[in-house]
Amino acid sequence: MPSDTALATATKRLLAAALPGLFVLLWATGFVAAIWGLPYAEPWTLLALRFGLVLAVALPLALLLRFDWPGSWSQIGHIAVVGMLMHAVYLGGAYMAMARGLPAGLTALIVCLQPLCTAAIVGPLLGERVTLRQVAGLALGFGGVVLVLSEKLAAAAGGGLFEGFEASAILFAVVSLAAMTLGIVYQKKFCTTVDIRAGTIIQYAAAGLAVGVMALLTEEMEVTWTWDFALSLAWLVLALSFGAVSLLMLLIRRGEASRTASLFYLVPPVTAVLGYFFFGETLGLPGLLGMALAVIGVALVVRAPKARAASEEPAVDLEQKSGE
Repeated sequence: MPSDTALATATKRLLAAALPGLFVLLWATGFVAAIWGLPYAEPWTLLALRFGLVLAVALPLALLLRFDWPGSWSQIGHIAVVGMLMHAVYLGGAYMAMARGLPAGLTALIVCLQPLCTAAIVGPLLGERVTLRQVAGLALGFGGVVLVLSEKLAAAAGGGLFEGFEASAILFAVVSLAAMTLGIVYQKKFCTTVDIRAGTIIQYAAAGLAVGVMALLTEEMEVTWTWDFALSLAWLVLALSFGAVSLLMLLIRRGEASRTASLFYLVPPVTAVLGYFFFGETLGLPGLLGMALAVIGVALVVRAPKARAASEEPAVDLEQKSGE
């Protein structure tokens, strides 16, 4: 019969292995939930409601559980920068792109170029070594993403590149891509010793202030309250803002930024599968082949060399305390 220590170690290993897949699934549902919510509220208004609800739930918990808050204003400033990049600008750009008619699949494709961008800058900034195997995996994953969304790209390009959506939508998607890339690198460089729970609250406070100002300045802030909108907003708050974002912060802390970023390659294929179940969108042979290539590409990037993997501790830090 296994000892308590062996059982605990096995449980931590299993949890560590499951975290990336759970993160990808939750992140992909964000595109589906956004599609449901945007017809009933403008992009910045939707985000302001989302972040406001997150803070309304999280702040009382923080006071009750006595989170370990950062000890300096400079650390708080670093965390606020991450919040602005990874929440306000990233989500704002993606929502603005989709609100201007850019298909969700094409938006996902542009945003998921982020692993290549991260790999290109992570070496000089963080001193992480990106191997040839990882570069090959990144390229293979990107090729898989293109195949998965090839039908959407062909439909979007029919009759002209900007057919069916505004040209500015592409710009918003690219801004979203740049914000997430910089946010992941910045988080890894400056914020890895912060309590994840307290850091997330600070991030949402900074992002909520930014999107609230944008909503006041640029939108009517009118909301059509329906069951679809309420369910969409609830999912964005609970599953995405609390679940997926916390997992992302944990994954960044536990691994190299380039390896964590590679998981975003799996988001468009998973989004395509969700689109089939929720909206009746189908995948042909290129899409199925693309999903397989994306999975292989991510495996090449994420898998650590045997020599290094043997020396690394696979356990997941469930306490989420500073410096642990």
